[in-house]
This record gives sequence, structure tokens and C-alpha cells, in this order.
Amino acid sequence: MTETARLKWLCRRGMKELDVLLEAYLEHDYPAASAEEQGAFRNILDLDDPVLWYYVMGKDHPTDEQQAIVIEKLIATLQDRD
Repeated sequence: MTETARLKWLCRRGMKELDVLLEAYLEHDYPAASAEEQGAFRNILDLDDPVLWYYVMGKDHPTDEQQAIVIEKLIATLQDRD
């Protein structure tokens, strides 16, 4: 299994909304992201859905700066869909 295929599998969540956002980031932003940002994305995939959803909805914020950058990009993707 390639790294991208493994990450795509990890993007599958219990919430379809998160699936869509995470897969969009993986496809559009991840390839050009810095190594630090890519690592932050991989760490985000380890978060529980409720924690990640609170981040995306702006109800909480990650303390890690690189994770915050990824969350901002996920939020922007969500806003672009509206």
C-alpha cells in the first residue's frame, strides 16, 4: 500500500463531513505542504472525530502551530463549499 493510499484510508471517519474535508486536503494541499505540515496532518488523523470536528467548527483550537495551519485549510475548504 502506498503512503497516499494509507493516508486516504485513514481519512475515512465516522462522520462523512470529515471524510470529505480530509480527503480534499490530502488531494489538493498535502502534496505541496511542507514536511512539518504533512506531519501535522498525519497527527490530525490520529485525533478522535469529536475533537477534530470541534477544531473544524471553531469551538476549540489545536495548540500545535502546524496542526492549526492544517485546520485553517480544512475550515477554508468547508467555507468554499458553502
